[in-house]
Amino acid sequence: MSQPGHPGAPDREPVLCHDERVMGTVVSFDVRPGPVPLSDARLALRRACVALARADAVFSLWKPDSPMSRLRRGELAQADAPPEVAEVLARCALARHRSAGWFDPWAMPGGLDPTGLVKGWAARRALEVLVAAGVAGAMVNAGGDVATAGSPAPGEPWRIGVTDPGDRSRLLCVVASPGAVATSGTYERGPHIFDPFRGLPRTRWRSATVMGPELDLADALATGLCAAGAAGAQFVAEAAGYTAVVVDDLGRARVVGEAPIQEPAGGHAGENTTPGRALQIWSADRSGAGPPLPIPSG
Repeated sequence: MSQPGHPGAPDREPVLCHDERVMGTVVSFDVRPGPVPLSDARLALRRACVALARADAVFSLWKPDSPMSRLRRGELAQADAPPEVAEVLARCALARHRSAGWFDPWAMPGGLDPTGLVKGWAARRALEVLVAAGVAGAMVNAGGDVATAGSPAPGEPWRIGVTDPGDRSRLLCVVASPGAVATSGTYERGPHIFDPFRGLPRTRWRSATVMGPELDLADALATGLCAAGAAGAQFVAEAAGYTAVVVDDLGRARVVGEAPIQEPAGGHAGENTTPGRALQIWSADRSGAGPPLPIPSG
């Protein structure tokens, strides 16, 4: 899971925080209104929550009457579905291409299932509502997958803590968000990642965190990377603007690409973090992920 980090200095500007229960998870908002009047920022936050509820209504496979459920059963033609369906399926096709087929909603048991991309897509759309309102900064944390815009304070990046899958009370590292940070793995939800080539649930990494400009694609690439293992380093390296941190079954962490790591491993989840020491970054070549990152013991 990815967790928001907090600047060490106290906030001087108003902050709007809100938790919205939707899509089977909790979506948390951290909004820095900046020049936007507080009343307008609150209205934008309400509209962002409406966007999440709309995504849930259209795409939830737990709701038998949702357009996606009906489309999956063959009761609804895509041409007759809400326009969001075509947009999401186009993003799914892009993610399938970018992941060399390791993320494939059309290969899921029971038929088409875009769930692995929808949460990130919905969080990105909610963020866009806030950005359109003119807020200085916003973070949308959809069950650990994080979309950000602007900054929490002048000159400060949004810093996101990446949980150590071997000890969820500890942080593996802290990254400066390039817009999106998404984590996939089995350490919280158990086995749920599907190998589309074998037709079986399977994961080759304990966790994979992908960073990049767009949360829906980062989320899909993280899922595909967990399924692909070391072979996935190539498709992450070839996805312009995306990098990753992965952890193997032995607990060894590796970096794919020039990940925006700001701080070394070892902090505890929930602790405040401060900028400073830069963790050495290893670039992956196309044969696999780079050398291990140090993970503290104890």
